[in-house]
Amino acid sequence: MQTNTAVEFDEVIAVCRSLFLKKTKDYGTAWRILRPSSITDQIFIKAQRIRTLEEKKVSKVGEGIIPEYIGIINYCAIAMMQLELSETDPLEMPFEKVERLFEEKITETRDLMLAKNHDYGEAWRDMRVSSLTDLILMKIFRVKQIEDNEGQTLASEGVKANYQDMLNYSVFALIKLGVK
Repeated sequence: MQTNTAVEFDEVIAVCRSLFLKKTKDYGTAWRILRPSSITDQIFIKAQRIRTLEEKKVSKVGEGIIPEYIGIINYCAIAMMQLELSETDPLEMPFEKVERLFEEKITETRDLMLAKNHDYGEAWRDMRVSSLTDLILMKIFRVKQIEDNEGQTLASEGVKANYQDMLNYSVFALIKLGVK
């Protein structure tokens, strides 16, 4: 079977973008109040819930893991936007600016995915979804450590690269789960 990761990526992101933009119209940019560490914690909550659902195989609140992966993708985009915005930027931003920033972050992350996919030979296709969840959790703990170290690293990539990896792992999980 021939696969086209770029097309599959775009299909998954279309679902995420649609939800993100609808919520932006409903809530504006209320997320601007969140500090980067709070966004990291939101991603952690979602990834931890996915892991719990993978292990327990039942949800008592009715939502499964797909909405959680979508949430991780959108929170990673929010995190990357927040890293670029300053405290002096307004909390409420025009819809068009938010849409443009979202697209910029997704495009940068998609480009990174395509480059890594080339170098790794699409190894993610042979991975279990649960392994992708674990990798996301590992990246979260890395980001938390970098945040606790006030951004200082000796030999590591920064938080943005980790958010990009988490976003891409979530896209891979949703592709494997058949989201289009």
